[in-house]
Amino acid sequence: MNQALEGIKVLDLTRVLSGPYATMIMADMGADVIKLEQPVTGDDSRQFGPYVEGESAYFMSLNRNKRSMTLNLKKPEAKELFLEMIKNVDVVAENFRPGTMEKLGLGYDVLKEVNPKIIYAACSGFGHSGPYSKRAAYDAVVQAMGGIMSITGQKDGQPTRVGTSMGDIVAGLFTAIGILAALNYREKTGIGQKVDVAMLDCQVAILENAISRYVVTGKVPKPEGNRHPSIVPFEPFDTKDGQIMVAAGNDVLWEKFCNAIDAKELLEIDEYKTNPSRNDHYTELRPLIAAKMLNKTVKEWQDILDEAGVPNGPINTVDKVLEDPQVLARNMIVEVEHKVAGPLKIPGVPIKMSETQGEIKKAAPVLGEDTAQLLSELLGISRDEFEALKEKGIF
Repeated sequence: MNQALEGIKVLDLTRVLSGPYATMIMADMGADVIKLEQPVTGDDSRQFGPYVEGESAYFMSLNRNKRSMTLNLKKPEAKELFLEMIKNVDVVAENFRPGTMEKLGLGYDVLKEVNPKIIYAACSGFGHSGPYSKRAAYDAVVQAMGGIMSITGQKDGQPTRVGTSMGDIVAGLFTAIGILAALNYREKTGIGQKVDVAMLDCQVAILENAISRYVVTGKVPKPEGNRHPSIVPFEPFDTKDGQIMVAAGNDVLWEKFCNAIDAKELLEIDEYKTNPSRNDHYTELRPLIAAKMLNKTVKEWQDILDEAGVPNGPINTVDKVLEDPQVLARNMIVEVEHKVAGPLKIPGVPIKMSETQGEIKKAAPVLGEDTAQLLSELLGISRDEFEALKEKGIF
């Protein structure tokens, strides 16, 4: 076994982002992910730009290492094939609005009768219980409702959506974690189960100190711009030629920072000796630090602060991220060869493992390219039988 999830088969009905992100993680770790798509149109994200030779770069970035087959689950014959496939897979994943699979007659209660060991992973906006359960949701909706927008943005400014799709991506991460936990439980007991992940729940789960600050102080957290609400200094500063992020997260680092920027006098001021006190006197302290930081360039400060052991870094634009030597050294930008779009750079696998390293073996599939092969592998359907079923509009 070369990868941790080799031998695990995932039937992936997910689309757009949250679900595909979860199954992408599993595919990167070696699982055989079978992406089941609607005939003709496929995953909604195949219609999201930008495009390369008519293929969606958005879709390709989320569906590497997967195989694609089409199946029209509104057709009775297609449902029969689906239920037969359920007998031969370990996980089924979907991110439809709750009730959709039940309307098709393919909900968890049905599938577990067919395969009691099945892991059924459902990722939705609000989960499969609660008063909002049947409501539709997208990333921006749960970012708004989950509180993260209310603490993001410039001080005294408007609530701001986080630049990346945190509502979807975090839900995808938690869904992958839930699947792995369920697989581990099944390994010990032989029992499958349903994994129910709500995007809103996940946003609440990552509010970290915003909740604790409100519970303890009674003050509703507001946007603070780029500064940390309770650690000082922990924010970007202007330099001669740009901005550098500084994160002096404790009193030891504060001392190292002051020595590095030639501000030893700040260490003698009682109000700045501890982090809580620095936070209380932030308004007076920040201009003193800012004046010092204007004396050198970003690169000069990087070298000085690195030498002093103070966490720091430039605010990279995306093009700079793709050129960063650390990012490249960790294989976090890889190039895949898509059968239609050609070469495409995409993010690599962030989990590094000493024995079972994940990898990107293939680019995202063209819609339905593996349908005949998968039906043969899983159900023993011949090419002639496949063509006959295709005539009925099943694929």
